[in-house]
Amino acid sequence: MHSLLLFDFSASSDWSVWEIENDVVMGGKSSSKLSRSDAGNAVFTGDVSLENNGGFASMQYHFASKDISGCTKALIRLKGDGKKYQFRMKARLNEKASYIYNFKTSGEWQTIEIPLNQMEPTYRGNKLNQPNFTANEIQEVRLLIGNEKAENFRLEIDKIELQ
Repeated sequence: MHSLLLFDFSASSDWSVWEIENDVVMGGKSSSKLSRSDAGNAVFTGDVSLENNGGFASMQYHFASKDISGCTKALIRLKGDGKKYQFRMKARLNEKASYIYNFKTSGEWQTIEIPLNQMEPTYRGNKLNQPNFTANEIQEVRLLIGNEKAENFRLEIDKIELQ
């Protein structure tokens, strides 16, 4: 089976390719950060605020176009806090649509399996009238929390891969 490792946090010491992007880009007040667990995993933590029409925190990774032909699902090994998160992908950075998939964490280590063809096109929170994800390349992956409520969160991530 074809497997494409997008990022393995515990195997990499350089995470500088990951950026935090919160609702402050739109005037919001949410805050978040990325730190390293004792096991070497990424720990994405913060506070989501609804002030000033805010309401999301995210971590994103942009890269040169990767060929994902033959891949049908994303696999993310993570440990959440029981809250709902969103996995997002973009085929091209300059494309309007982000393809999103919502998932709920269990509080335990789990591997979230995301069928790529179930990732829905959205732009600024609105679903677009176009097909679900079908591209053969990607340039961005992102993990986001935005549950329309003020809350703090903790998401520990081991690795992200496509199969």
